[in-house]
Amino acid sequence: MNDRERFYATMHYQPRDRAPILDFSFWNETLPIWHEQGLPRHVTRKNSDDFFGMDIGIDAISNATGVIAGLVPAFEEIVLEDRGEEEVCQQKDGVRVLRRKFMVSIPQHLGHLLVDRASWNEHYKPRLDPSNPARYPADWDARIKMWCDPKREHVIALPGGSLYGWLRDWMGLEQVSMVVYDDPAWFEEMVTTVADCIVGTLTRILETGGRFDVCAIWEDMAYNRGPLLSPKHFKQYLVPHYRRIADLLHKHGVDTIWVDCDGKIDQLIPLWLDAGVNCMFPLEIGTWGADPIAYRQRFGKSLLLMGGFDKHILARTQAEIVQEVERLAPLVEEGGYIGFCDHRVPPDVSLENYLFYLETIRRVWGKNINLRAMQSVV
Repeated sequence: MNDRERFYATMHYQPRDRAPILDFSFWNETLPIWHEQGLPRHVTRKNSDDFFGMDIGIDAISNATGVIAGLVPAFEEIVLEDRGEEEVCQQKDGVRVLRRKFMVSIPQHLGHLLVDRASWNEHYKPRLDPSNPARYPADWDARIKMWCDPKREHVIALPGGSLYGWLRDWMGLEQVSMVVYDDPAWFEEMVTTVADCIVGTLTRILETGGRFDVCAIWEDMAYNRGPLLSPKHFKQYLVPHYRRIADLLHKHGVDTIWVDCDGKIDQLIPLWLDAGVNCMFPLEIGTWGADPIAYRQRFGKSLLLMGGFDKHILARTQAEIVQEVERLAPLVEEGGYIGFCDHRVPPDVSLENYLFYLETIRRVWGKNINLRAMQSVV
């Protein structure tokens, strides 16, 4: 089977030669640290999938259309102040942040352009026009030919955007939380405008007649205790637009829709499923003890899963790695689940452990069948 056939079979509980082998890439600091541990220095995040023998790469399939569903044009990225080990920057979304130059996690927000209706109308709403030609790649015709090729072997994910996560970033968590109560009409307008942009963008792509495999949504709207937006408001403001997106995708034959949301998502899963968003990714384990096996038992086969291998285990003993790989093996075999690290692999995981993990999942989950070659570490 090729990558695309194997992905489809897995997501539809159909027979396949083996499970897909992939990962969700790495922290920026991970590969440089591994270079000091023996990883060839030519290996970067751009070519690591080939080096490690992955079937597909999440970043590659997520960016395969070359289409931008969000802000166009993006804001200029600027370093505003150098503070030694840290720097103050303006990001592509217009947010001013303080970030570390090394071992970067989530940067600290210092200020936002989106603070009221006036700034929304000036800086953000005009950048959410789905007809803006700048959001579509220059090689549009060549892309369409590739999308429509029935013999295409690689997986393509459509850009599903974000209904809440983008707004949370653009405004800051405190401000967006207050707006839901202080000016719900404006919150609804913003969500609707973002959704209109996503639907308009997807419509143009889908009407080319291309054949697509999955749609990728990003939210990050939960923390270690639960959702950042109440289930009541989630159902009121977001679910109708998720349904719009899902209905459009289903009309064009795309029935796998993943949402990338970190944190404790238990209260949101039923609402996503009701709206047609049916795959949870990367299924972060966290301190709250999420578990892909428990989710399958609770929600059944209607819930597709990706990720869910606790990143912390990768930094422990090899015996613990084997134990977790074997624990997840029945779920991998059942289908509807693609196992990999529950986020990007962090730098506290040693190269030795990561290679051992890959060898183990290739043997247990991949059954050593039709695997891509792993290049050697000298």
